[in-house]
Amino acid sequence: MKLSTNFDLKEFASADGKDPNAEVLRSHLKTPIHITSGYRSKEHNAKIGGALKSFHVLGMAADIQIKGMKPEQVAKAIELLIKEGKMQEGGLGIYRTWVHYDNRGTKARWTK
Repeated sequence: MKLSTNFDLKEFASADGKDPNAEVLRSHLKTPIHITSGYRSKEHNAKIGGALKSFHVLGMAADIQIKGMKPEQVAKAIELLIKEGKMQEGGLGIYRTWVHYDNRGTKARWTK
């Protein structure tokens, strides 16, 4: 699948064939996921007030909304999948209308 003029989705796939974290979450919940923010350039991140060391700038984070689910419910599902070893440990932030998840490899939790 062509992502842009120069990139194809298969170029970003894991060589071991494992599904990306968002796909694991989608499969678990059996519902569409809306990613409101994924990769951000440093300039865009600064413009919107993102954290100085945001994992979005590294392409390692996503802000997620799921129709019909509260952010706390989405976070709970992610926590379960991390515990089961199906998603990577990382940062999990609960906001008023979305959940931030990043795959930094270490546990970090916050609520805003």
